[in-house]
Amino acid sequence: MATQAEAAPRTSARVRVQKFGTFLSGMIMPNIGAFIAWGIITAFFIEKGFTPVGVLGGFGENAAGEPNVGLVGPMITYLLPLLIGYTGGRMVHGLRGGVVGAAATMGVIVGTDIPMFIGAMIMGPLTALIMKKLDGLWAGKIKPGFEMLVDNFSAGIVAAAMAVFGLLAVGPLVTAFSNAAGAVVDFLVTNGLLPFTSILIEPAKVLFLNNAINHGILTPLATEQSLENGKSILFLLEANPGPGFGVLLAYMVFGRGIAKASAPGAALIHFVGGIHEIYFPYVLMKPIMILAAIGGGMAGILTLVITGAGLRSPAAPGSILAVYAATASDSYVGVTLSVLLATAVSFLIGSVILKTTRNPADDDGSLSNATARMEGLKGRKSSVSGLIGAKGEAPAGPIRNVVFACDAGMGSSAMGASVLRNKFKAAGLTDVTVTNSSIANLTDSYDLVVTHQDLTERARPLTAAATHVSVDNFMNSPRYDEIVDLARSQREGDGTPAPDSGAPDISEQAQPAGDEVLAERSVVLQGSATNQADAINEAGRLLVDRGAVEESYIAAMHERERSVPTYMGNFLAIPHGTNAAKEYIKRSAVSIVRYPEGIDWNGKQVKFVVGVAGVNNEHLSILSAIARVFSDKEQVARLDRAETVDEVLSLFGKVNA
Repeated sequence: MATQAEAAPRTSARVRVQKFGTFLSGMIMPNIGAFIAWGIITAFFIEKGFTPVGVLGGFGENAAGEPNVGLVGPMITYLLPLLIGYTGGRMVHGLRGGVVGAAATMGVIVGTDIPMFIGAMIMGPLTALIMKKLDGLWAGKIKPGFEMLVDNFSAGIVAAAMAVFGLLAVGPLVTAFSNAAGAVVDFLVTNGLLPFTSILIEPAKVLFLNNAINHGILTPLATEQSLENGKSILFLLEANPGPGFGVLLAYMVFGRGIAKASAPGAALIHFVGGIHEIYFPYVLMKPIMILAAIGGGMAGILTLVITGAGLRSPAAPGSILAVYAATASDSYVGVTLSVLLATAVSFLIGSVILKTTRNPADDDGSLSNATARMEGLKGRKSSVSGLIGAKGEAPAGPIRNVVFACDAGMGSSAMGASVLRNKFKAAGLTDVTVTNSSIANLTDSYDLVVTHQDLTERARPLTAAATHVSVDNFMNSPRYDEIVDLARSQREGDGTPAPDSGAPDISEQAQPAGDEVLAERSVVLQGSATNQADAINEAGRLLVDRGAVEESYIAAMHERERSVPTYMGNFLAIPHGTNAAKEYIKRSAVSIVRYPEGIDWNGKQVKFVVGVAGVNNEHLSILSAIARVFSDKEQVARLDRAETVDEVLSLFGKVNA
């Protein structure tokens, strides 16, 4: 029976906000060093700084009796917005977009008297997008020899027009927005309501939505306040490490199992390393713990309001070291109390929650159990159970280039890359390169991409050719070992020496006579299906007819396809059931259906549909053997030309080895 093809799932509102926040973060984070430089100059050389110097800080008069300009004002007025505008433009249209984006940003800079960060975030990407669209209109239509002339003059015209537009239209709008937002902040501060912003900020952090709030609103407003007052409380609303530190301390004392054992290391990384993402899984495993983070955040903000403390510049990453480095000279006591009280309140609330809400079924307190609870909370299956990627399975070639990606590319990704790099080194796989990156800066040049499970959906479109692996915690995810095991098994398959692998191998599975993983009756050289859904049915039916799986396994194959596409490249798709459908598998088996004319598979042409069912972890070895065949274009061509089932079986001999 044919199954109706499913429409592609719509991107959730949360993911869209994440993408927007990531884009904003991508304009700010690469320029944090410049913000810190401005903060250092401000701290030392302004009139109220540690070592006031008029010619540097911009106060007093020079020898000619003229006012000193200094560095502080020009940097915040011109340098930082121009850097943001350039970065935003480059993200959209490369170097060319960066140049026109920076030029257009000058329009909003000179048209206002406030630091134009928000204006730069608008003008840079917008101008680059217009330039990109115009370049596309005449691409390939310019006569040879006139390319440079057209490129330069078109860029100049667009940049000039957008600079005027920024001066006359965008600047006034951003100024009005900034004034309104500032008025809201003043109202909250005046009426003692600012601490209640934690009700929004703390849950947003755990769901990776904080960048839209922090870099879209707080940092621009905070920088404007800092320019006027020398400091701003807004810099510490989201960056305070106290709430997360208190949550982790509560797990250290009252947690159980792996959560309790891993909490000390996570606390150190969070508090000193500034990687706030490390505590998110500890909240997600028991969602009510968000109350501890909210309580701690409110206590920290209230302390800042009472003491009048603040930071001079952004604290990034949110390490206690970065916080102190950015603290205004008169705010060390207030900032210290803010962090300490936020930690204490978060710890006390978290301790009460952990002591009073234990479930006897969760006595091991492990992070693996948190995954199941998280899936129930989010209403969808998590992709962390098994090495499942954007193409559904293992890469069709040796893993040599791995990237760990997170929201900003500075926190969890750096730590995760370090952990995974050490595991490869311990396994003797020294030819594997492991790097870290922000999702916004990913390119489609990696063999394997590792992300937190809440971010994988955003990383896939940017790296469609790579395998994607999702993790639910950054310190000791079992996915790391699976990646290493797969890399070792691939090298064993192509003759590359590697240490003994703990991953099961098909050759070690005792298959009874007549129970081969791939049997002659499971190979069809001329498939009858004409669409993706029917092809999955056809491959699944062959597994059912062999007695390898129950009928329900076919429905699970469709469910897997809806959540994670199984197209692998080289005309190959490998549909298989979800992790939860393993109960429907009686024994390991593979079916192969060839479609000589090809069928459409989510926009890709597929000629070979390989249905897979694996008991325990046998599917990893099965897929490794299949991947070795399809990674060789010559063998793919032989499969395409094969006239008998025996020819196909001979090429897939290692599956039954």
